Amino acid sequence: MEDREIIDLYWARSQNAVAETKTRYGRLIYSIAMKILRRHEDADECENDTYLRAWNSMPPARPAVLSAYLGKITRNLALDRYDQEHAAKRGGSQIPLILEELEECIPDESGMELPLEMKDLLNHFLEEQTTTARKIFLRRYWFGDSVKEIALLYGLGESKVKMTLLRSRQALREMLEREEVTL
Repeated sequence: MEDREIIDLYWARSQNAVAETKTRYGRLIYSIAMKILRRHEDADECENDTYLRAWNSMPPARPAVLSAYLGKITRNLALDRYDQEHAAKRGGSQIPLILEELEECIPDESGMELPLEMKDLLNHFLEEQTTTARKIFLRRYWFGDSVKEIALLYGLGESKVKMTLLRSRQALREMLEREEVTL
């Protein structure tokens, strides 16, 4: 079933909307949650919460790209759950490392969503990156993949991934400074 048809099911308040969403995007949703939370039970709960949030938000929302919409919901729910449960104490999570890597580049918004201007700047920044650098950046900072996972995914050495991420963070910082974004 196509995204447009799934969204139409939500708008029609059909119970099949959730089942079709799970069939098409269940693995993606679970994967995003698992990368952040690192516990199957937490990822399962986050996946179910994503379906509920999607159900409650459509209508009025009519997402242009359903996978991105669901991914954003999942990521936000997983990060909220991570904050609540202090998952770092259990070990294995990439979140503390990811946040540490980005703390010098991204302004602290105290857990709030990024303002529209910042989203536009990030989108512009990513458009200027090479395809490989953009993919690596997104796999690390959106999906929460480890350096090792990214290296395996793209057939690169871990040092190449680390260097690409370092250069991307430096380029992002320079762009934000040029735009006079307060850090």
